[in-house]
Amino acid sequence: MKPIRILAAAVLAAAACSHAQPSPSASAQPAVEAAPPPAPPAPALAEEPAPAPRTVEVEMVATSVYFDFDSSELSPETRATLQTFFDLARQRPDQALRIEGNCDERGTREYNLALGQRRADAAKSYLVNLGLDASRIKAISYGKERPRALGDDEAAWRQNRRDDLMAATEAVSQASR
Repeated sequence: MKPIRILAAAVLAAAACSHAQPSPSASAQPAVEAAPPPAPPAPALAEEPAPAPRTVEVEMVATSVYFDFDSSELSPETRATLQTFFDLARQRPDQALRIEGNCDERGTREYNLALGQRRADAAKSYLVNLGLDASRIKAISYGKERPRALGDDEAAWRQNRRDDLMAATEAVSQASR
């Protein structure tokens, strides 16, 4: 009987080797996957610090708004220009602003100084109502002392009835905010 057992064991062994192994089922023992070996450390390179994020500084471009004769009322076109100026100024909270009121040559010096101030104050008030801090804005009048165009006709007068809006040379101090 012993030879039959040996023969049966040999036949079973040969049969087991001749067939493909069945894939392990979900109920079989979980296969342990070998983790890949860790990558060798990269050679130490002199790392440059990351560049600082670029801040694009908005430049305050001087602009002018125009008025009708003997008026400090803001036209729709003037309001649109002031809105654009406001949008730029809001991006530069450190920048002080200046509004210079001007008039044409008609009228007395004193009257035109007062009218120029009303024009500058009207533009300042509009910018403050939009949200700018009033302490950033200086409104002054030059009356008829700084004409843009020389001449005694409506074309020249129209160019001189204006407010000039610009960045002031000094920055807004931290204390005035």
